[in-house]
Amino acid sequence: MQIQINAGHNIEVHEALAAHLRGTVETTLKHFSDRITRVEMHLSDENADKSGQNDKRCLLEARIEGRSPMAVTHKAASLGQAVDGAANKLARSIESALGRAARPAASADWTDSSEPQ
Repeated sequence: MQIQINAGHNIEVHEALAAHLRGTVETTLKHFSDRITRVEMHLSDENADKSGQNDKRCLLEARIEGRSPMAVTHKAASLGQAVDGAANKLARSIESALGRAARPAASADWTDSSEPQ
């Protein structure tokens, strides 16, 4: 699974921070790593140079084999919290999508128990 980081012009992501953020995403999505080809991480600071509550934004877009890309967004007070929140949202979304696809179709001989026999 490749993880690409794209930072806004007012976000500085040094190598140590990039490694930490990639590690967060890899750990959170490890159950799906064989199905995910690439994750794109888009980081931004919505208030630029001003401080503000929940102004750091992380958008994660996952490319899953045989499926359309999935994207989630999370805002938080720090980049780490924003990435962690987005990674958790993405894991739930992938689990939901893959779980629906893996469920067997309803049995043809299924009957509604509310109907009289």
